[in-house]
Order: sequence, then structure tokens, then C-alpha cells
Amino acid sequence: MAYWLGIDIGTGGSRALLIDGKGHIVGAVTAPHDEMKMERPLWAEQDPDNWWVAAQQAIKGVLQLTGVSGAEIKGIGLSGQMHGLVLLDKDGKVIRPSLIWCDQRSQAQVDWINMKATAEAVLRCTANPVLTGFTLPKLLWVRDNEPANYERGCMMLLPKDYIRYKLTGEYATEVSDASGTALFDVVKRRWSTDLASMVGVDKAMLPECFESSQITGIINGEAAAATGLKVGTPIVGGGGDQAASAVGNGIVKSGIVSCTIGTSGVVFGHMDQPAYDPAGRVHTFCHAVPGKWHVMGVTQGAGLSLQWLRNQLMPGVEYDALTAEASTAPAGSMGLYWLPYLMGERTPHLDSTARAAWVGLTAKHTRAEMIRSVLEGVAFSQMDCLEIIEGLATVVENVRLSGGGAKSAFWRQMFADVFKKQVVTLETQEGSAYGAALLAAVGTGEFGSVPEACEATISEVSTTLPVPETAQRYKQAHRIYQAIYPALKPIYKLL
Repeated sequence: MAYWLGIDIGTGGSRALLIDGKGHIVGAVTAPHDEMKMERPLWAEQDPDNWWVAAQQAIKGVLQLTGVSGAEIKGIGLSGQMHGLVLLDKDGKVIRPSLIWCDQRSQAQVDWINMKATAEAVLRCTANPVLTGFTLPKLLWVRDNEPANYERGCMMLLPKDYIRYKLTGEYATEVSDASGTALFDVVKRRWSTDLASMVGVDKAMLPECFESSQITGIINGEAAAATGLKVGTPIVGGGGDQAASAVGNGIVKSGIVSCTIGTSGVVFGHMDQPAYDPAGRVHTFCHAVPGKWHVMGVTQGAGLSLQWLRNQLMPGVEYDALTAEASTAPAGSMGLYWLPYLMGERTPHLDSTARAAWVGLTAKHTRAEMIRSVLEGVAFSQMDCLEIIEGLATVVENVRLSGGGAKSAFWRQMFADVFKKQVVTLETQEGSAYGAALLAAVGTGEFGSVPEACEATISEVSTTLPVPETAQRYKQAHRIYQAIYPALKPIYKLL
């Protein structure tokens, strides 16, 4: 038998997933990461070598679970959290913990880039504004605050690409993940050497960049001994978590949009040609489909909002119990609103100083309304993303929901009502790791193209339609929600 392995380096853990030639999942294992360190508000770091330990555990675990040998695996794909900075020295050793995707400390560096290169030049070179979450300002933060570490830096990698290096010894990335660095020419699908020169980044620090289904290296002897994989097994480029998840969700043609609720929340649309929002409220990146692009809006604190609520105020309560309690409250939570800006916000505000808040709290409100308002606030924030994407002339026929939000029938109905569109779920809910495995199958010749692989392996299993009365109520509530941020914005900088 032939199998393909997808490895996803997430925020909470590393997942290894095996599929067969028909795209059926044979088995999957997740090994947890240590919790991210947050030494100051809006700082977030993880140890890349902890990802490698977890990746080894997940790979060995799925081989043991399924009884599949390393020799039976024909190709490997990688996916992972985007934007994280992994800085390596001349010997390939990690210099400092990774500043990960939700770290927001680099506003001063964003301001400097926009002054030094000009915001117009950044947009011209990369098709996106530079944001605090992106990799370049994180690199410049190290330059400005830890000059000794910066001087030792010889290579800049993204999280999944550090695992590629540990597996193959190769420094490489691919177009979808590189798009989120603020150093990549998204239109021409190559590093922007012009912008690198403007901001003083040595081009030698940038790894070779491939298309997502291209082979980038092979398993070396050291990695084979550590994981049980076979020496010489090819590894394809893979994708940033959202592009790989889009492949796993079949978002490889126009008219279908995905909404993925993990720690963050992402609305993702396919594009045949690059187009971008002039205000930079959504990201235009290269897709994992060669020669295609995608647009996505991001809520920093989507599933994180519910996790924070549970961990800080309702410890030990299962998520299913939380949504069951929320279902006892009326739609609109009796005028209680949650702004999910626990880690600043990207879409639509591009504001690293934004803060989360409950607005409208009264003595009448119960725990049920508080929980429901958090779920509604996340849905409203994703609606902000969807409105902008639709404004870019992307016709949305339905929304494929995945991630933690897709597991709850209550939350599925809420998204359908807020979006005022049918929400569908898929037979396979794996997302990123599954998409990475499909990319490996394409890259090693099992399928002729990424769309062909998706057509052969992905099917819809449930459809949730909006309830007109509730949808109308949410339409009004969403407008109120949108009025709250502008009212609070002057206060954020004072905080």
C-alpha cells in the first residue's frame, strides 16, 4: 500500500496524518506543544525545538497507531502556523524563541518600515500592508532590541520550514507561507529583493522558495532515525496553515469560501488573479494551487476568546457544555456584545492596540448571555471579513465551515444566521494536515493537480440554512457591533 503524510505545526500541537491513494484518512496523532509564553501583554513566543520534539512524537505515534512503515510513505507535506520568526545561526541552531503569529510587539518597526520604504512601496512590492503580526517587523524588532542575536542570525525560517530543515537539512519555504512575511512579492511569486534592500535585510537570510506541491528535499538519515520515516522520502513545499486548510476544504475554485475557527478565525476565498483591498484590511497571498491566489480576513482571537472565557472564568467546563448553556440565551444576548480583540486585531481594523471588551453588561445578564455573546462576537468579526471579501467581487455561493466551530451544531447555525448564507461541513474536518497530505500526493504524481486531488477526495456532508427571522436580528446586531470599535478606539492608546 502507498500512503502520504501530512504534518501540521499548529499553535497548540503538531499533528501527523496519513491518507491513502483515495484520500481516506488512515490515522492521525497530535502531540501537544508547551503553552506559548506571554511575558508581557501582546507578546507571544514558542520554542521551535519543542515543535520538533512534538513533530517526532506525532510521526512516530501515527506510524505505531496505523501499523504503516516509513517505507510505505511515498511523500510528505508540511503545514503550520504562519508569520512566526525562527532565527538560526551559521550552524542551524535556534538563536532565540520564535515570535509567533499573534505577537504584536513590533508596532515601532512597522512604523519604521512605512517611513523608510513608504507604505506605498510596501504595497507595491508585496500587495499587502505590513502588519505587526508579519515576520519582517518581528525580525527588525530583534535587530532593534537584541542586536547580538540579530548579528548571529544567518537564516530566517517560518515554523513549518524549521521542521522541514530538521527533516531534510534544507533551508526552503513555499509561496503561500512566504506571502505572510512582508518580504514576498505576491504578484510575481518570489522574494521582494527590492523591499529587502530598502529595509536592510540580507537576502542571504531568505530560504529558497517553491510552489506548494514541488518537492523541496528528502528525509535524511538523522531524521529517519528520529521518526521512523525512510531515508529519501520526498517532502513537498506544503502550505501555510490557511492555504493548506483551504486545500483540505476544497477551496480551489471561485464561488466557495471557507471559514475556519481555530485559535484565530479566518475567512478564505480563492482568486484566479491577484486583487487586493486598497485599505489593506484583508490579506492577498499566493495560494497553494500553482498560479492562483487567495484573499483572507483574520480575527486574531476567535477560538481563543472561548478558550480564554473557559480557562479564566469557567475552568473545567467542557466546550459542549458551554455551547449548550449559550443556547438557552436569546439571539443577540439581550444587548450584550463581545469584542474579540484579545490579541489586537487584523481584519478590518489593523490595530495592534485594540482590546477585547464586553459592552452592554447589566445586572440582568446571566452566564448564558456572556457565553453566547462571545460566540456571537466571533461570528460578527468573521462577518466583517466576509463583507470585505465579497466587496472584492468574489461571488460567495456558500461557506464551508471547519475547525472547532464546525463541530458545534449550535455554532454552525449561528454562522449561517450571521452570514445569511448556507453553511456546509465536509466529510473530512482535518483541514491543514489533510491539505498538506494532498499536496504531497500531487507532488509525487498520485494526482495530476491540486484541483483534481480535491475533486476526487472532498465531499460535503451537512448543510445548515439561515433562519430568516434570526438572520434579520443578527443583521441589526452586527451593525451595532460595528459601531463599538470606533467609539472605543480613542481609549485603546491610553491603555
